[in-house]
Amino acid sequence: MCGLGQTAPNPVLTTLKYFRKEYEDHINKKVCEAKQCKAMITYAIDPNKCIGCDICKKTCPLGAIRGEFRRPHIIDPYICSRCGSCKAVCRVKAIEVH
Repeated sequence: MCGLGQTAPNPVLTTLKYFRKEYEDHINKKVCEAKQCKAMITYAIDPNKCIGCDICKKTCPLGAIRGEFRRPHIIDPYICSRCGSCKAVCRVKAIEVH
């Protein structure tokens, strides 16, 4: 094997050395503590904070948010693309990332 091929595993081995727990959490627990892996996070609306202003509902590009005006809304996790547009516009910080 050439010199370049011999060093190819080094970046992976280095990240495993320093970030083993994160790798294991991703694989075993399906969790991304940094909340960067879209496939492993969900968005939810805290019904105690949501004022039902409809801003997030109107902003959602996929129509994943449902709810009546002035009543707490909900996010359908099967429709949500996890783009974050709802969280960005929520004035009362009712949208949580899990």
